Parts: sequence; structure tokens; C-alpha cells
Amino acid sequence: MKNKVFILFMVVTLLVSMMGCAAPVGTSQAEPVATNEDESTEAVKELHIITTLFPQYDFVKQIAGDKANVVLIVPPGVEAHAYEPTPQDIVSIQKADLFVYTGESMEPWAHKIIETVGEENVSVIEAGQGLFEIEAVQDDHTYHEDHEDHEDHEDHEDHEDHEDHEDHEDHDDHGHDHGGVDPHVWLDPVKAQGMVTNIVEGLVRIAPEHEILFRENAKAYIDQLDQLHHKFEDGLAITESKTIVSGGHFAFGHFINRYGLKYESPYMGFAPDAEPTPKKIAELIDSVKDNNTKAIFYEELVDPKVAKIIAEETDAEMLLLHAAHNLSKEEIESGITYISIMENNLENLKIGLGSKE
Repeated sequence: MKNKVFILFMVVTLLVSMMGCAAPVGTSQAEPVATNEDESTEAVKELHIITTLFPQYDFVKQIAGDKANVVLIVPPGVEAHAYEPTPQDIVSIQKADLFVYTGESMEPWAHKIIETVGEENVSVIEAGQGLFEIEAVQDDHTYHEDHEDHEDHEDHEDHEDHEDHEDHEDHDDHGHDHGGVDPHVWLDPVKAQGMVTNIVEGLVRIAPEHEILFRENAKAYIDQLDQLHHKFEDGLAITESKTIVSGGHFAFGHFINRYGLKYESPYMGFAPDAEPTPKKIAELIDSVKDNNTKAIFYEELVDPKVAKIIAEETDAEMLLLHAAHNLSKEEIESGITYISIMENNLENLKIGLGSKE
């Protein structure tokens, strides 16, 4: 992956020389999602901002309002971990006023572009800066913030677990493996507030003339995220079960750590291109039957084949747990937001975990 990004960058110079009459950012091969304003309105925008994933896209729009044209560079319907930038995407990032990404552990391709282009040539916000402190203990599916405990636990892994883990070691070659670090910080509404704070500071840095507006918008949005947080606190405090059973790669490490939950999944780590072993699937089927689990959760934009197998074997209901990496074309057209995605997740969790309301 890193080599591909470097090669792509090498042809950028040729593309730049050919783009004197090129279309604005948002009309490249990847067809990123731009705001709904027409071209005449877009021409008067003071800022042109490119974002990598939907949460940053939505957060920036909430803060910047009509002072920016915001572009989501990953095309609609593309699973974010599978995305690879085109040469024109790299050019677009260079020409933007601001580039917003989560962090190296989530978008290694973005970090490589920044290193190659040079931060002096592109203004960057790492929205997740300071928020990646949780590591996953993958064999008992719990989370913690004590790295020493994690290392001690690894020393006691049995040989059978080690064999299962070997099936997944090669995913780093694809550039999409996050190792033991969960990069999906936005799924914790409290850490989402931290992302908004990071974003507003970056916006003020490049457009200080709009500081008052940006800070007022950010404060109002942080209040909404805080309300969302309390909805989860209240709703998840009264469920019969505290264990989320997922048929997909699990992105909610920060989320379950926030709300005192656990999870079960046949996948190791966070890479969606990983494949669980038949042994892990069989073990999860047995667990679902033994615990009379009501629902199997699946992820967005990925074929839920494992969740389907488990549901068919156990008669558990399949429910979406949307990690908000990216949206389908239909979701974008419907005007869905980060908050509406998370509110729908709460309703599905209350169903799947058995709300006592």
C-alpha cells in the first residue's frame, strides 16, 4: 500500500501540469461527495476542505457552515478500509485549503500522502489526535487502557489461539490492519466531542476571521453530542444483556469501553478484509445458543455473510450496527447525519440487548 501511494505521488507532477482546466475537487475519478450547493455558490466559498471519512465530513460541515465547501473523498458505497487514493485524489488534497483525517492508525494511506507531500504544502487536521489510548485484548474481547496488562495477557495465550491469530497476520501487507489499536474513536460520542475540538482549532488556524462563528457552531454541536452521550448512558443502563454479538469486524471498542459493555465476534482485530476461522464461527454459534442471544449485529457496506450464517443457525435477529465510516448513495441522498446514525444504533442495541423499558 505504501509503495502504491508513493508511485501515485510520483505521477502527480504530470497531472498538475495537465489540470489547468480541470474540474474542481469533488469531480475526480473517485467522485467524492460535495456539499449540495451549485457551482455558482461554490465559487464564492472561502475554504475548500477535503475529509477522509463521513464523521469528519459531517463534523466539519456542522462547524464551518456556509464558510466552506466540504468534500468526502471516499466515494459513496465504498468500504473505507478498501479505499485507495487515485493520483487525482492526491492532487486534490494538495490543492485544498485543508485536509482532515482521523489518524495514521485509521487511514495509513492519508498519513503517507501527508509525509510525501509535506505538511508545509498542505494544511492538515488529525481529528483523532490524543484520542487513541485503548488497545484491544482480542482473545477475550474486552478493552482497557493499561498496555502493561495487555502485554502480560499475551504471554498466557495458548497454542490454539496462536494458530487462529496466524491466519490474520498477513493483513498488514494491505495497509488496512490496525493491529491492536482501535482507531474508530468517533463511535464514542464523548471522544467525538474531542474530534470536534481538534477540528475547530484547525479551522480557526487557517481562517481566523471566522473564529467566532466556528467556535459558536462547535459549542452548539458539542452540546448535541453530549445529549447523544447521555441517551446512550440511559438507554444502555437498562438492557438485559451487556454483550454485543457481532458477525463482522468490530469497530466499537471505544464505544463499549465508554458504556461498560462487552462484545463477541469471530474476527480477530479490526480489519474488515480479515476472515474468521470455522472454529471461531462455530464457537460463536454455540455461545449464541447457550446464552439465548436475541440479535446478531452486522456492519455497513460489507457483505454480512458471517452474521447470516450465525443467524440461520440460531434464529437470532440480524440488526445493523453502523460504524459510520462511509455511506451508501441512498443514505447520502436521504440527508443522514452522524447523530442520526448513532441514534438508530441505540434503538437497534436496545432491541438486540433487550431493553427493560
